[in-house]
Amino acid sequence: MRKLTWIGSSIIVLFLCSCAAPSESSETNIKIAAASSLKDVMEELTPLFEEQYNIEIETIYGGSGKLARQIEQGAPVDVFLSADLRWIELLKKESLVEKDTYIEFATNQIVLIGHDSTSHLNTIQDLELTKNEQLAVGNPESVPAGTYTKQALERIQLWRELEDQMIFGSDVRQVLAYVESGQVDYGFVYASDALISDQVGTLTEVEPTLHDSIVYPGIIISKSRTKKSGEQFLSFLKSDQATEIYKSYGFNPKEVER
Repeated sequence: MRKLTWIGSSIIVLFLCSCAAPSESSETNIKIAAASSLKDVMEELTPLFEEQYNIEIETIYGGSGKLARQIEQGAPVDVFLSADLRWIELLKKESLVEKDTYIEFATNQIVLIGHDSTSHLNTIQDLELTKNEQLAVGNPESVPAGTYTKQALERIQLWRELEDQMIFGSDVRQVLAYVESGQVDYGFVYASDALISDQVGTLTEVEPTLHDSIVYPGIIISKSRTKKSGEQFLSFLKSDQATEIYKSYGFNPKEVER
């Protein structure tokens, strides 16, 4: 009987160890869902964090709305980095995120781009399209850059006038690609997107008062098994080292948390 008891106890210990192992190893891996406009800055930040903390990061990129919907549907994500507040608020209402881990780490600006880098407009009110010209905009329903653009164009009563000549992108990087490739003549992207491309020029900046404040928030997903590591990454996003990298890519650091 003692022998059977010992064997049974051993099996339980082995079972518990096997269950604990994935959780322990998962703390060295973080899955991050990040807005497309963060791709280049993340590709520089990620290796620095991995080296300092010995934690591996896997990142998927897309429009913030699309990523939020995937998280709603149970996508295995630990950290969500959005390009606006709306989608974070949606996940908060559904209790899918850890509210006390929320941070705001960067800001940006919407600009109008085109092929002619020597051409400039005083304001977006000066934008006029010929009959055959097209304008690329992120889908306002799911792409924050598109939402901000629509707000601005509606404010100056240009949205309806230009809407029939718009091509909608699934994320801001697709909008940039449309203009770079020559498929469309103009596009609204973030200043950080325009900065990384040598195939487009910034024609004018969109006045920030015409749309909601552009803020990049980050938060931990409730079902994450790597919350401690995720919090370390969010803390890293607020570091001086990260701040300098934001600046080099055309972002501005967000000094005050919400």
